[in-house]
Amino acid sequence: MTDQELNATAYHEAGHAVMAFSLGRPVEKVTIVPGKMQFGGTRLGACKIQKGRTKSTKDWLEDEAIILLAGMVAESHFTGKYCTAGAAQDLRAVERLAESRLGSSFGNQRQFDRLIKRWIDKTHYILEDEIYQKAIRWIAEELIEKSTVSGRAVRHFFNQANRSK
Repeated sequence: MTDQELNATAYHEAGHAVMAFSLGRPVEKVTIVPGKMQFGGTRLGACKIQKGRTKSTKDWLEDEAIILLAGMVAESHFTGKYCTAGAAQDLRAVERLAESRLGSSFGNQRQFDRLIKRWIDKTHYILEDEIYQKAIRWIAEELIEKSTVSGRAVRHFFNQANRSK
């Protein structure tokens, strides 16, 4: 990976981690160590969220979509553009969530596109917050230095960003 790809991947994974943590989903670890994906292919990094431990939210499905989109959105704040190729797996998962949400009305492409755009806009809005930006930057810097960051470190950086406001 080039330095630019490494930095973009670090911001991408940090975006997932910060959004997951902010929505009450405990993060187990975040890494920019490349590896194999479950169904073939290679991933550049990963944000592992702890299973079974979530806080109640109003809309679990939307939260899942926003966590998935947060990587691409955080990366775009760093690079200035969306990297849909790097977020392809996340985007496929978001599309499945949108299909699930729309159910039998999925045949309406405009409605499908509007839902995904609304989720992307909401993700941008949330991640534009100064606290989230700091936490993402600090986690990305730590990932670049150490390659893997624990969930405990994610919580620490998020809390530090919150205190520095």
